Amino acid sequence: MCAAVVEHVAVEGDVRGERRRILVTLLDELDELVERAVVALRAEIPAYREADARFVEDLRDQVGSHFGVKLAALLDERMVTLEDIAFVRAAATRRARAGFALEDYLNAFRVGQQAFWEAVVACAGETQLGQAAALTLAGPLMRYCDFASTHAAHAYVEYQQYMVADADRERRDLLEHLLTGEMPTRGPLVAAAQAHGIAADARMLVAAAVTVNAGAHADAPHVGSAAIACAGLHDAKTLVVVRQTEIVAILVLGADTDPCRLCDRVDALQRRLRGEGVALAMGVSTVAGGVGDLPRAYQEAHVALAGVGDEGGVEALARLTPFDYLALRADDTARRLVDPRLRAFLDEDRRRGRALTETIRAVADSDLNLRVAAERLQVHPNTAQYRLRRIEERTGRNPRRIADLLDLLVAIALDDALAATS
Repeated sequence: MCAAVVEHVAVEGDVRGERRRILVTLLDELDELVERAVVALRAEIPAYREADARFVEDLRDQVGSHFGVKLAALLDERMVTLEDIAFVRAAATRRARAGFALEDYLNAFRVGQQAFWEAVVACAGETQLGQAAALTLAGPLMRYCDFASTHAAHAYVEYQQYMVADADRERRDLLEHLLTGEMPTRGPLVAAAQAHGIAADARMLVAAAVTVNAGAHADAPHVGSAAIACAGLHDAKTLVVVRQTEIVAILVLGADTDPCRLCDRVDALQRRLRGEGVALAMGVSTVAGGVGDLPRAYQEAHVALAGVGDEGGVEALARLTPFDYLALRADDTARRLVDPRLRAFLDEDRRRGRALTETIRAVADSDLNLRVAAERLQVHPNTAQYRLRRIEERTGRNPRRIADLLDLLVAIALDDALAATS
């Protein structure tokens, strides 16, 4: 689905002008058009007709969003992408959670499309030019309906499968039991743990996530949890629970599974969700050596989560070195211990593109070998040597001396950690 697009159809001359007139007119009358579509939807779909006022307002908002996207794309003569209809996933989740049948939900796309097309025909009038312009809109409108309804159905079924496969209460009870460090010994929780691949001595990671978009819908955590559960991050089903506004997941590792590779898959999932309008900040623990280790791993996930910036992303402790972790956990006292000259140097270098900072890192990564560092930086050795002299002049530290290099690396790490959380 992520590569799907709906293309416009190029038109020329008088037909193009008439087509634009139709679209601009519809845009000017958008509120009336949305209201007519809502009336038609409630008339043709009994479940919609019987819904409460809150649902009707949500329906009105969704119809307005779809019609607005269609009109904007057609006027700009551009493609429609998943980013344009990011609102669909959350709406599909709400319909599934409310118990609306999938056939009713998909029928709503047909009824809305029909209402929109009737408005196009009415606006085109009976002139030959108007009718020719209306015909150029038929194909793009049908493709939009197919594109949007297919994406909506996918999100609806994904959430429904998640809810049907695992009762929410059972998942929640199981997670709470596991986070005490105890494996359930009897009853349905034992079967639930087995279904998720969780055993007393299993290797696991704990992930904690929150939404970072202040304007995100209240259903965003449920949307994110359903996507995580259905993403196939490992062989067994993933245990995922929404605890108020927090999402907690237990990720089971196979005997030989590299935790960093699993974290890479979590990265990919987070990027996909962002593209669909669900921005998450996610923290992932180090490996828990069994259920008894899960409380510690859960706390670690929160430590990692605290290191994620306001824009969201993934911070996985399993991918950090001890040095990186100490920088992540550093307090204000540690930062005050950094020489003011180093702070001033890093501030200035950041404004200039961080060339000198990257040179310091390259020297460290090259075991103080200047020729190798220059190759990493793709600069001449003389340029690298010149940069080292500038660094020493501005900081009083020689990057080719171990003690001075450590000072510089610590300052850089603390500066990066502060930037990530500010």
